[in-house]
Amino acid sequence: MNQQEMKLLFAFNAWATNRIFDGVAAMPPGQVMQDLKSSHGSIYLTLVHLVGAEKIWLSRWEGNLDSAFLQPAEVPSLEKLRELWNTVGFGIAKFVAGANDKKLQEIFEMKTSKGETFRHIYWQAMLHLVDHSTYHRGQVVTLIRQLGLKPPVTMMTAFFRETAKLGSVR
Repeated sequence: MNQQEMKLLFAFNAWATNRIFDGVAAMPPGQVMQDLKSSHGSIYLTLVHLVGAEKIWLSRWEGNLDSAFLQPAEVPSLEKLRELWNTVGFGIAKFVAGANDKKLQEIFEMKTSKGETFRHIYWQAMLHLVDHSTYHRGQVVTLIRQLGLKPPVTMMTAFFRETAKLGSVR
């Protein structure tokens, strides 16, 4: 992967997550918080997990030791969670913009919340992050459907079609 491809991948990731937040914001709060017996319970808790994972990976890439996972009490509302997502998303975009092709091939060391140490190649960890977020956005889409509502479209082809209309992706 090169920097241009990574920028495109993270532009898609941000676009898709923003679409999810837009769709969820239009839902009644009770449905967003309702325990739907999924891996994280509610739509809200699934999004807390998604944003928390992106926050931790960004911290790891920046060489920080933030291994504490985001807790729902830190973002007690969907609005606060989205504010944090905006901050994290901006931080990721800034990191990716500064990660040239050479940097993407470098290895970094990180610790998990359990204290385990691992070494990863930046581009592989970055692909993992997008895959992880895509997985959980898919869960949110399923949960929205289970509530009888129409979820937002977050497929990569929709991103390409939408950005092509703007003339911004080649």
